[in-house]
Amino acid sequence: MPITLGVNIDHIATLRQARGVGYPDLVKAAKTAISSGADLIVVHLRGDRRHIQDNDLVMLKKHIKKPIHLEMAATKEMEHIALKVKPHSVCLVPESPEELTTQGGLKLTPKRIKDVAKMTKKLKAKGIGVSLFLDSEPRDIRTASFIGADIIELCTKTYAESTSKKQLLAELEKLQVASLLVRELELELHAGHGLDYANVLPIAKIENMQCLNIGFSIIAKAAFTGLEKAVKEMKQIIKSC
Repeated sequence: MPITLGVNIDHIATLRQARGVGYPDLVKAAKTAISSGADLIVVHLRGDRRHIQDNDLVMLKKHIKKPIHLEMAATKEMEHIALKVKPHSVCLVPESPEELTTQGGLKLTPKRIKDVAKMTKKLKAKGIGVSLFLDSEPRDIRTASFIGADIIELCTKTYAESTSKKQLLAELEKLQVASLLVRELELELHAGHGLDYANVLPIAKIENMQCLNIGFSIIAKAAFTGLEKAVKEMKQIIKSC
């Protein structure tokens, strides 16, 4: 199966929130991304509402026919919103108010395992697919399978931020090994964070990779080329593997 592309439109909302006006319009951005090759639309509803707002989810669900993939913290507030809006799938991610962006995979501590397991059960009961955003640690991946996750999204932050070829190759190898475990456990394999036009191809070539979720680099490029061209170029790269 060809790899699918999830386009994260958070930073379209960041631009809108900078002036507190009604544009750029997220639904229009999502439709443009889809017509240009996006297979799903990704949004992260943060606790501080720094970009995506609650009503954005409602409008996207109403007007977008492709799957909406909601990134969110594993909190009661977000669980309630997800159960109400019913996106196609959610990805549970770690979240800290002071961070500029996500700093790594979800840490599955004993207490968090219990909470995430309960949330996963509730979400799946409503037909919502559940993904966990994880580092390439075998123990966490096995735990995610045990508690009922459908999807593992491997965090590519360390890979994307590698400062030497040696480090990059080492991180790529960790991701490749993790992908084998995900396949063994019969889970969907996704990846994301920090992927751009220069570093995405080796990740796309990982065996069993099914979806790449990419946002910032696409939106940044769109400032110069337009969103349509930016999405098409990324889709063409991942299709070439």
